Amino acid sequence: MNRLAHETSPYLLQHADNPVDWWPWSAEAFAEARRTNRPVLLSVGYSSCHWCHVMAHESFEDQATADYLNEHFVSVKVDREERPDVDAVYMEAVQAATGHGGWPMTVFLTPDAEPFYFGTYYPPAPRHGMPSFRQVLEGVQQAWTTRHDEVAEVAGKIVRDLAQREIVRQAAEAPGEQELAQALLGLTREYDPQRGGFGGAPKFPPSMVLEFLLRHHARTGAEGALQMAVDTCERMARGGIYDQLGGGFARYSVDRDWTVPHFEKMLYDNALLCRVYAHLWRATGSDLARRVALETADFLVRELRTPEGGFASALDADSDDGTGRHVEGAYYVWTPAQLRDVLGDDAGLAAQYFGVTEEGTFEHGQSVLQLPQAEGVHDAERIASVRRRLFDARARRPAPGRDDKVVAAWNGLAVAALAETGAYFGRPDLVEAALGAADLLVRVHLDEHARLARTSKDGRVGPNAGVLEDYGDVAEGFLALASVTGEGVWLDFAGLLLDQVLTRFADPETGALYDTASDAERLIRRPQDPTDNAAPSGWTAAAGALLGYAAHTGSEAHRVAAERALGVVKTLGPRVPRFIGWGLAVAEALLDGPREVAVVGPGPDDERTAALHRTALLAAAPGAVVACGTPEGGEFPLLAGRTLIDGAPAAYVCRGFVCDLPVTDPEALRARLA
Repeated sequence: MNRLAHETSPYLLQHADNPVDWWPWSAEAFAEARRTNRPVLLSVGYSSCHWCHVMAHESFEDQATADYLNEHFVSVKVDREERPDVDAVYMEAVQAATGHGGWPMTVFLTPDAEPFYFGTYYPPAPRHGMPSFRQVLEGVQQAWTTRHDEVAEVAGKIVRDLAQREIVRQAAEAPGEQELAQALLGLTREYDPQRGGFGGAPKFPPSMVLEFLLRHHARTGAEGALQMAVDTCERMARGGIYDQLGGGFARYSVDRDWTVPHFEKMLYDNALLCRVYAHLWRATGSDLARRVALETADFLVRELRTPEGGFASALDADSDDGTGRHVEGAYYVWTPAQLRDVLGDDAGLAAQYFGVTEEGTFEHGQSVLQLPQAEGVHDAERIASVRRRLFDARARRPAPGRDDKVVAAWNGLAVAALAETGAYFGRPDLVEAALGAADLLVRVHLDEHARLARTSKDGRVGPNAGVLEDYGDVAEGFLALASVTGEGVWLDFAGLLLDQVLTRFADPETGALYDTASDAERLIRRPQDPTDNAAPSGWTAAAGALLGYAAHTGSEAHRVAAERALGVVKTLGPRVPRFIGWGLAVAEALLDGPREVAVVGPGPDDERTAALHRTALLAAAPGAVVACGTPEGGEFPLLAGRTLIDGAPAAYVCRGFVCDLPVTDPEALRARLA
């Protein structure tokens, strides 16, 4: 066992029995590099990364490769999900030097953590124009020993160049109608009208862009925006990227048609998409959207919830294919013969319904289940029986591994998704699951100074400080929970987190936001990126939560901070709308108000109050906030001074510092919020 045996990260623990003498990212590792005058090999990956597993098996488990590494390098292994700051800084360097990036990320550093040579996956033997990993190691080692001054000069230049790379200069104000219309036009140009989604292969679920499209339609009535969202969601839900038996989405599709997924299932994707489909149902009443939202929520609770109440990070793409070999997608794919073994006479129906062919849609005659035909042409009860039997049979296969660490940001996304989905569809068990995760975040991740830890595992807090996305996404989850439950304590917790954003992450001069706190570990560059990746950027997640909190409380400081942060969306939205979708969604909320809805009633069990509360939650008005309670409760600032109307529960709608007259009828409230 090496030093990683003492870590909490499942990814690092996967490497604890490598013959490589791994160090975790630490000052001690770089001190050892200085003491021995050796370069640092920085290897960054994550638990469910397929090619990370491949390189580990080919190189890091190989004794000869390990012996060479141990003699000539100090080897540092980083879980990118635990240390997104380290990952971001060196990924920026990799992309600047090579024009592309990805994981595993392989970077060679000086003992001062300055990068001088970059790559991603390296094979054990030369392949497809790539050098072998051993060739790379030998080349780097030779350069380090024979051209040390040149290496130091290159490293210094790279660090200087990174320091001079400015984030695109943000505008002085938030985007307006013109910029959002330009963003929509840009998305229309990149839209794939035949298949849904944007761009070519590989094709990723555009979760944040879909939220923008739904909000833009709600605010403006633009049918084109809604149609892009509807069609993309339907194509994804009918494709192989969606698990047709167990619910939930794979990370991405390797093709343009959403047919063959990269089979890993990530918490953040499924939390975001659960919320998207719930919002799509809210906008359209689509039965498909309702089914997918609920199935994805059930997947989250069934397969990712931890014993402590949080949600695990991911399920692996690979699993045992029954022969002892770990193969990508083995858990999910089917052949016609396997269908016959499980279903007997119903196998033909299942093959037709799910698109399983003798040729296969994946590898070796295997097919990924899809819904190639329109639903409703088969007997619903028979199809339900087929699904159930296939699901039960699949459950007897060796399951993919699970990364059990709890990441604060992604749990915040799950809290928001489950709270809203539970409220929309009358599923109090989903709201309870959201409360359980929120409780874990408060008990384990939040310290007495209102500072968040990035991760925990088995109820034990990890060593790494939360980054901006943790504060923004957890605050977003708490705000959603406050609106759904009527418990003002979640608004209070959101306020504590957002005060940290204002004091430790914001540039007081420009209003720009940094990914790490002002007192965080100093890296070669303080990371700062407003663009979305697989989840909302910390910058725009924080802007959205700041705006929602300001709407709840009337705090001018929080609203101004949100508006200043959205200046970058004014600059980037018209140019690269696919990569700043959540910022565009937040800008839609700002243009709409956002609306503030206060529902007062005699108590939590009053049916008339519940009807008004539900109507408020189902309003599609972008970013609307909802407070529900008794007139004398005092848990929400929005309820202050609100009274019942002739003894009946009432709803008050305010927008832009102006309030309408209260209403007591749900239909009247629905009209106000349309």
